[in-house]
Amino acid sequence: MAKKRKSWMNAEELAEEENIVSFHPKDMKNFYAWDGDVLVLNILGTPSAKKDIIGKPKGNQLKISVTAAPIGGRATDYMVKWLAKEFGVNKSDIEVVFGRMNVNKQLRIKAPTKFPRVIEKLEEKTK
Repeated sequence: MAKKRKSWMNAEELAEEENIVSFHPKDMKNFYAWDGDVLVLNILGTPSAKKDIIGKPKGNQLKISVTAAPIGGRATDYMVKWLAKEFGVNKSDIEVVFGRMNVNKQLRIKAPTKFPRVIEKLEEKTK
């Protein structure tokens, strides 16, 4: 059977092809989940905000506001750069799974060393 082009694959097929565990936002009970040492975050982004801030969870998404304008995915790029500092990782350790040009996003953060207070609280409850 001929191999499918990646551009023609759906999310599940891509995840299987790349050996990535699929975390569909509707299936997640919380705004974050762990895939080994990778933190998977569902985000509700707000571009062009007055200041960069990690807000409160809204359903199964974490509200994050950034000052960058939403032009050609620049707000998401800025968010990734800013979150890298917040989680104590390099920018290259954050992957935008989907939503680069949308307010609904999913990020994968490899081996974060720091956590925002909202995640620290939930992690303390699970221990």
